[in-house]
Formats: sequence, C-alpha cells, structure tokens
Amino acid sequence: MIPPRLRRTARSILAAVCLVTAGAVLAACSPVKEDRGYIFDPKDLTKIQAGVTSKEQVRTIMGSPSTTSTIDGEAWYYISSKFETYTFNRPQEIDRAIAAFYFEKTDVVQEVAYYGLEDGQIVNFVDRTTPTRGKELTVLGQLFGNLGRYNAPGAGIPTTGAGNPNRR
Repeated sequence: MIPPRLRRTARSILAAVCLVTAGAVLAACSPVKEDRGYIFDPKDLTKIQAGVTSKEQVRTIMGSPSTTSTIDGEAWYYISSKFETYTFNRPQEIDRAIAAFYFEKTDVVQEVAYYGLEDGQIVNFVDRTTPTRGKELTVLGQLFGNLGRYNAPGAGIPTTGAGNPNRR
C-alpha cells in the first residue's frame, strides 16, 4: 500500500510533467516569424514626394537602399520580407514590401512606387550540367577499384630504350 503523502507527491510530479509536455507540444506548433531587409516606417514614406524630394533627401530619410538600378534612369529599392517557419520546414515568405524611388536626370524623385508579394514573378533558373566522359563510381567502387592494382617489382626502374638517359 502506497502512503497518501507519497501518492500526492507522485500526482504533483505527474501533473507538472504533463504541463511541461503540453507546453512543449504547443510551442512546437507555433511558427517562428522573421523580418528580413529594410523595416518600413510609414511616417518616413509620407515625407517623400514625386517632383519635390531630392536623392540626398531620400538617403537622409530612408538610409541606404537595399539595391539600385541604373537601367532607363536610376532607381532605388527598399525591400522588406516576412518569413514564417513551422518546425523543421523551410522558411516561407508570407509578405513582401518594396518601395521604389525612380529619379530624373536632375536627381529629383520622378515617381514613387510600392510593390508587394503579389507583384513578384517566379523565375525558373535552368540548372544545366555538362556531362563528362567516363563512369561515375560509387563509394564502394572507389574503395575496391584499386584492389589488385599495384606496380610490379622493378616498375620504378626505367627500362632501356631510345629516350632513356640511363641507356647503356
């Protein structure tokens, strides 16, 4: 027969273990959220106006751009992304915000544009490899492939021949 005091202690320990286990299970199910890139402040974006704000003013307000472009004029891009990761899965991008500032030749903002995740396009990269001659060996093939291949006695000694300097 188990004494009542020991029975209460065992119940308390079992309840604590159950609570810790339930907390760990619930924590594993919640996603890990991560912000990457430039974090936008809506107040800063309202300070920049097309036809008024100069390039240096944009740099002062927003800081250095995430990336720039010099095709068809100059543009600065400030990129922010939000990612979610569930347990052992790869991170998934759930939101993207891009503020683009297009400049005239006089270094004044010509246009301000905002883009989101829905504006992006998937680009499939072609991953081609050039085949090489020969055969691919497995690990075991590489290990056992050299068995029996050894130099015969005297293989390191040059033989007499037309191009041999040790010729007699």
